[in-house]
This record gives sequence, structure tokens and C-alpha cells, in this order.
Amino acid sequence: MAHDALRQLLVTGGKILVDAGQDDFTRGHISARLTDDPSRFLMKPHSIGLDEITADNILTIGLDGEVIAGTGRRHSEVYIHSEIYKARPDVNCVIHSHPTYTVALSATGRPMRAYSQPGALFHEAIGVYVDSISLIRSVEMGAGVAKALGPHRAALLKNHGAVIAGASVEETVIVALMLENAAQIQMIAEAAGELAPTFPQTDIENLKSQLSKPDQFKINFDYLARRADRR
Repeated sequence: MAHDALRQLLVTGGKILVDAGQDDFTRGHISARLTDDPSRFLMKPHSIGLDEITADNILTIGLDGEVIAGTGRRHSEVYIHSEIYKARPDVNCVIHSHPTYTVALSATGRPMRAYSQPGALFHEAIGVYVDSISLIRSVEMGAGVAKALGPHRAALLKNHGAVIAGASVEETVIVALMLENAAQIQMIAEAAGELAPTFPQTDIENLKSQLSKPDQFKINFDYLARRADRR
């Protein structure tokens, strides 16, 4: 994908995340690997909101976490991104955010359940990072997050937030929204009292496969992009 098109996807992705309530002042960040140079990635700079990303203020960063191009300040948690890209050649986009229900669920220590269709996507398929509540400001901590993520699309950072990794910007943004929706439904359902049995594992896995189609991520991303443009 051309660099200009990838930059625009990050701009649009940032707006979608904010529209969905995934912003936390200026603390969240999103990045995308350059398809023609996997050793570099584009990333939102420090000190701006996700909805303030522009094609001109995006930074180009290497896998060592150092800025290669761009004049903005680099996020101190850049190592979440660089270490995941090192560990996962299949990942082309990384998001870190602090969505309310996801943070609340992470604090319980309970696993993600298939109490909803979005929840099925993460059933027995989500990592948990428990080493620290602090900002991920070192290579070692970033590597710890990457290890916790493992082969999954998402990991909970206990009492902190979430990390989402995907094959495209479209996939990663939609998965971030689905994770928060799943966490919200689970927190409400568990607070309501005794729960009925969940569906059989084969049924859950079948739904997970259906929800994982790349075209479905793009369709939903494009819809949310159009909705953002109308505002």
C-alpha cells in the first residue's frame, strides 16, 4: 500500500476510535507497518488526540523505537508497537487504548467469555499482561506485552488498557471496538447475577471464523469512516 494511503487510513482510524469513545485525552496511539519496508512503521505522535492525526504529523519509526522521519514528539510507549512488530511478522497495525469496560474487565482477572457475538471473537483467544500497571516505557516491558499478546488479536493490560494487533488498519480498529463492546456486555451480564450456560465450543468457534473475515472488517470500517465524515 502506498504511504499516502496508509497515512490516510491512520487519520480515519483515529477519528473512528474517538467517535467510539476510545480516546483518553492524548494517551491512546495507533501505528501501521510500511508494507514495502517492514522494519519501519507510521505512528501517531505524542501530545495530540487520536482525532488530531494528520498525514503531515505522523511519525516514521524504526523497530528500535527511534524516529526516522517527522518532527513531532514520539510516544514513550512506542515499545508496545516496535516489540509487537518484531515478534509478529503477520501484524501490520497496532492500537493501544484505555477503554472503560475493557480496563474494568482487566481488573477482575476473569477471562473473556462468549456472552455476546463480539465476545466470541476473544473467547480463549486473548492475552493478559500482568507485570505492571505503569506505562510501557522500555524495550523489556514492550517485549513483555508482545509475549502476553502471543498469537492473539488482543491483550488486556491489567488495570491499564488494551493492545490490539491486526493484519490491517481496518481490522485492528474494528477489533478494538468489538473488544470494548464485548467487555461492556460481559461486565453488565456478570453484574446482573447468575448466567445461563454459554453455547458449545464448536458453535463459538464457527462464529469466530465468520467474524474474522477480512472483508467484514473493511465493510464495517468503511461504514464508520462514512459516518465520521458526515459529522
